[in-house]
Amino acid sequence: MTIGTWLFTKLHGALVGTDAEGNRYFQDKRVIAGRRRKRWIIYNGVAEASRVPPDWHGWLHHTTDVLPPAGGLPRRSWQKDHEPNHTGTDHAYRPPGHTLGHGERPKPHYEAWRPG
Repeated sequence: MTIGTWLFTKLHGALVGTDAEGNRYFQDKRVIAGRRRKRWIIYNGVAEASRVPPDWHGWLHHTTDVLPPAGGLPRRSWQKDHEPNHTGTDHAYRPPGHTLGHGERPKPHYEAWRPG
């Protein structure tokens, strides 16, 4: 968290809740006619947007004004556990033939055009 975010949160933020990961959600104390109140998150640890649970994502982006229940929404059988964004790491997806991937580069499924 930057000093600016910390100061803005202390001066203007009202804590509205936390999620299971310890992320804290705030909204602006000020109510300005004709404008939506600002909403933001202070991450517990690494600031990564994929760590925002779906129930809080809806509130954060003004999709709903209803706060998620304590402990979050009930999980469905088809929901998976959170997995961090692996972009730029050794665990990132690399399609077959990628220069950093393993294995052989696949043969092209076409014949290059040659001027005749």
